[in-house]
Amino acid sequence: MALAFPFDPVQRSQEVEGLVMSGRKRRYYKFRAAPYYGGIATADAVGCSFLCAYCWNYGRNENPSSCGRLYSPEEVAWNLISLARRHSYYLFRLTGSEPILGEASLEHVLAVVGYVSQEIPQSRFILETNGLMLGFRTELIARLGLRNLMIRISLKGTDPESFEKISGAKREFFSFPLRALKELESQGFEVWPALMEDFFTEHDIDALREILRPLEIRAELERERLESYPAVLTHLDLRGIRLDDGRPLDKRRG
Repeated sequence: MALAFPFDPVQRSQEVEGLVMSGRKRRYYKFRAAPYYGGIATADAVGCSFLCAYCWNYGRNENPSSCGRLYSPEEVAWNLISLARRHSYYLFRLTGSEPILGEASLEHVLAVVGYVSQEIPQSRFILETNGLMLGFRTELIARLGLRNLMIRISLKGTDPESFEKISGAKREFFSFPLRALKELESQGFEVWPALMEDFFTEHDIDALREILRPLEIRAELERERLESYPAVLTHLDLRGIRLDDGRPLDKRRG
């Protein structure tokens, strides 16, 4: 997809959803057992409203119609259930992309979670999202009322400027993930924010906490660490993004 930075991520969400959804089916490229969260059955999808410089799935999300294939919610669920039974997992997730790009992708996610829950009642599903569309269209939140759903909102910056540089999206959209976080917590969802800490000083992170405080966000901030894949470092270099102490990114190699 041709893209000029910074871009409108809501418009991009709509465009990407049209590329990765066909009816109830969504495009995926892998199903795997992953070590995160103590062991989790994982479905890797493509298509995101952002194009984050540190994204390990950058190439696929840049051209989401060029990889993987379309799977129905039932097919996704059974792939995940098979992994879970093989590895004795009770945690599930969709990752590698933005699960909620609009109405169609939301319905797909809800169907996947529903099928898994029917087969494995004790399952827990972690929804990893950037929170953009849930903040832009807060009426979608009411449709997430599933008992086994946990929501992790990945924040892309500590202020509008860093958000724009990292996500590629226009800085005026910085507030929407925060709005989603506030609304989800106020409605009683198990939700928490996460931040890739490598690009921020402690002062930056404290400033983000000051933004969250008046929103009455009680959840602790999860601090992620960068996975220094070669392609990730290349895209960070192209965007001119450095570590929090200014060290060149190639110092992370090896």
